[in-house]
Amino acid sequence: MTNVREVRVREGCVIGGEKLAIIAGPCLIEDFEATAAMAQDLATICDRLDVPFVFKASYDKANRTSVGSERGPGWQKGLEVLARVREHVGVPVVSDVHDTLQVPMAMQALDMLQVPAFLCRQTDLLVAVGETGLPVNVKKGQFLAPEDMEHVIGKVISTGNKNVTMTERGASFGYHNLVVDMRGLAIMRGLGHPVVFDATHSVQLPGGACGASGGQREFAPVLARAAVAAGIDAVFMEVHPEPERAPCDGPNMIPLDEVEALIKRLLAIRRALH
Repeated sequence: MTNVREVRVREGCVIGGEKLAIIAGPCLIEDFEATAAMAQDLATICDRLDVPFVFKASYDKANRTSVGSERGPGWQKGLEVLARVREHVGVPVVSDVHDTLQVPMAMQALDMLQVPAFLCRQTDLLVAVGETGLPVNVKKGQFLAPEDMEHVIGKVISTGNKNVTMTERGASFGYHNLVVDMRGLAIMRGLGHPVVFDATHSVQLPGGACGASGGQREFAPVLARAAVAAGIDAVFMEVHPEPERAPCDGPNMIPLDEVEALIKRLLAIRRALH
């Protein structure tokens, strides 16, 4: 496999190193207690399996299907929750940043900044997150070819910040559907930076549930296994104790009680590659 630049999110947490990393958490912050509990549960699993772990939760889901869709607590309150989770649980934290105005507060609360797929061509945002010096995860837009990510991450790297990872989350395939071209994982990794596979958003059915997005969570483990076999550096998954009651993305989220078994299978595939 092509060697990539290691991205150190925090001491002891590296993406692009020898170990497969896990980025996981609920789609949306509900409250501090539920968010902290989720972070602790996932951290315990990842510690037990000896895998690098970054906790992810969104403070604002700005790109929703309809105006009535749940968006979360907002960026100011949400970042305060994530900062408390980081301190309380002791795990590195990543979240989406949607606007340059959010960057100064986000860089204080987070260990890694994420650029959402729909904003991956927003030059000012990419430059702003790059200038923080923090690790940056850019999600590939559903409308982009994998090789186009060279220009996307080039905007971040232009700031002198080379700590960049790229996330594949599926490509638009007709209406209300996404597909994953496994060739794209190798193409992106050939750019010299770690590649993350988003197992749960890749099985989303955008706008396919009458004013909301649907999903096929039963295929998330299938795609995750295939992506690990293709040589990725980290798996991104949205997780919830009760996906059916989650405020968003429930149809494609993985139940918490299935996470450990899934990671064990992914690690077995990873070991077979070396």
